[in-house]
Amino acid sequence: MPAFSTPDPSQIAQTTSTLADVKEYLRGDPPVTDALPLLEPLLDKDTGVPVLLGDILRDAARLASDQSGLPETDEIRLIIDGLREAAQEATDWHVLHWDLPRLHQHFTHSATPQDER
Repeated sequence: MPAFSTPDPSQIAQTTSTLADVKEYLRGDPPVTDALPLLEPLLDKDTGVPVLLGDILRDAARLASDQSGLPETDEIRLIIDGLREAAQEATDWHVLHWDLPRLHQHFTHSATPQDER
């Protein structure tokens, strides 16, 4: 398994700050055709936020389970179960990837002048 460098908390903060910037941009009501290129990498079926967040939560649950010691307390078991459930829910949202082409088609078609009189 390749060795990865440990992410710095400031890198995570930068990532969440960038996501907050996207959120604020979308709240400004840009044209959908301008927003779609931002959504495409966020919702990528293999590397998008839902998949990555699901993997992160799943790995956090595994770490907590592996390192909790035995016997596991009820509180720790509930936390681990919650992480696993949240991981599955986040991963399930990867299907939004398939909606983006339909949005793109609809809004690029709608932007085309239909009657030039």
